[in-house]
Amino acid sequence: MTERKPRKDAVRNREAVLAAADVLFTRCESPADVTMADIATAAGVGKGTLFRAFGDRTGLIRALYAARLEPVREAIEEGPPPLGPATPPLERVPALLDAVLCFKLDNRHLALALEGNGSDSPYRAEHYERWHTLLHDMLERIPGLTDSAFTAHALLAAVRADLVEHLAGHEGLPREEMRGHLASFAAALLGTRPRGG
Repeated sequence: MTERKPRKDAVRNREAVLAAADVLFTRCESPADVTMADIATAAGVGKGTLFRAFGDRTGLIRALYAARLEPVREAIEEGPPPLGPATPPLERVPALLDAVLCFKLDNRHLALALEGNGSDSPYRAEHYERWHTLLHDMLERIPGLTDSAFTAHALLAAVRADLVEHLAGHEGLPREEMRGHLASFAAALLGTRPRGG
């Protein structure tokens, strides 16, 4: 049985909705300000189209987040060093954390909307489980490191969207300073020295 291709207008509508949501989340003061009605109006589609395509607001946010994250995912799964799979874990773990931090800095409102939607524990979200599994697997390959599952959680806690928003948005911590603090934190946990340190 062959899988049915989506109709051209459905594909076009989906792209319009994701583009409209992208703009609205980028420009908003708070992710909670962006409603499905706002997105439908900006995309030039009916609200029913949104619900049919994405299920609900969380489904739409997940789809937009996944689309934006795709280049990072590709770099991690198939790319060259320092993110790619051929990189030794002691170098790859800090590179992965830095990539996640930079992604969340560049997509603060969207990351906040996804991680703070209140519908479920953020630790059971698909994107979190993917990052945790990847980090856990890398940490398992580092000799002498114990409790790699907890260490993966601790490292991911340092790049939670609410912390990134607090540091960047409320405290005004510059991007490069945040990246430096994260590199030092990872190095301390891993027993290495940060690059340039």
